[in-house]
Amino acid sequence: MIGQITSVFGVKGWLKVYSYTDPKDGILEYRDWTLVHNGQRIPAKLEEGRRQGQGIVVRLKGIDDREVARTYSGADITVPTTELPELPDGEFYWHQLEGLTVFTVDGECLGKVDHMIETGANDVLVVRATEASIDQRERLIPYLPDQAVISVSLAEGSITVDWDPEF
Repeated sequence: MIGQITSVFGVKGWLKVYSYTDPKDGILEYRDWTLVHNGQRIPAKLEEGRRQGQGIVVRLKGIDDREVARTYSGADITVPTTELPELPDGEFYWHQLEGLTVFTVDGECLGKVDHMIETGANDVLVVRATEASIDQRERLIPYLPDQAVISVSLAEGSITVDWDPEF
């Protein structure tokens, strides 16, 4: 997921978008989107877009009416992972971290990464308990490489964290 449609903008079918890309207007580099809304996958083509204040506004092909545009509010924006640029070693996309099993440096299983949240200061791993975890608690672990996050192994499907299980 590279963003989400939040609301309508103006009367001609433009939409406000919350971008997860860095930089925020990087979302405008992708033209072929898939909108995931109410369990449906809807192909969409970005016609144009721009920065508007702190946010991004876009016009999608075939949408030129405010009320039609409103039906897309809340839709997640995805693109094929093959279109995403390759990251340098040690950097990961959120979707790569989701589903990985989290272990402490002592080998205790804390659960799996359910999703990530952005706090402004740093990203946060939301770790949900599994049958193999030491307890049934949900944990919020800051994604701070070389501090809280010691290592990530996509091949092994795991993340090792320096984190007190009591938190």
